[in-house]
Amino acid sequence: MAQDIIQSVRAHMEKAVEKFNTELTKIRTGRAHPSLIDTIMVSYYGTPTPLSQVASITAEDARTLSVAPWEKDMVSPIEKAIMSSDLGLNPVTAGLVIRLPLPPLTQERRIALTKVVREATERARVVIRQLRRDAITQSKALEKEKTISEDDLRKAEQDVQKQTDAVIANIDTICSNKEKELMSV
Repeated sequence: MAQDIIQSVRAHMEKAVEKFNTELTKIRTGRAHPSLIDTIMVSYYGTPTPLSQVASITAEDARTLSVAPWEKDMVSPIEKAIMSSDLGLNPVTAGLVIRLPLPPLTQERRIALTKVVREATERARVVIRQLRRDAITQSKALEKEKTISEDDLRKAEQDVQKQTDAVIANIDTICSNKEKELMSV
């Protein structure tokens, strides 16, 4: 029973780390990457749809993204969606291809982005700690029901704590790597 809880919390922690990684890929580091804009919502015949589902997004070079809509009627809605996003990008349309030149990051913007990374890191840590707390609470409930012994409870708590420490260390490493990436010119 306790092993089921430990395996469940491990799976949830892995998912939380994946979500954290996905969140960090959306933070601009000065290099063009399709994940920067693939979640922008575009009005596709009145339905909000992610940009990645209505167009092909590629990085032409380190500073330019290229968006090729699958339907020519979608050029204008895609442009509007990009301009209304909070990314500060100005699309340049050349026929059916929309190019997005990424301006170089200023030092102030880099510092602001590192703060965003730290906030995302803290949110991820809180999620991991909540998962730990829930697992320990479930283990204690099993012990109260006499399903597991006190020794099993202590072992489960230690295993969950070791897993939590490892995941938080991994999150901190990911955070520091992202900060180094942001601050490098």
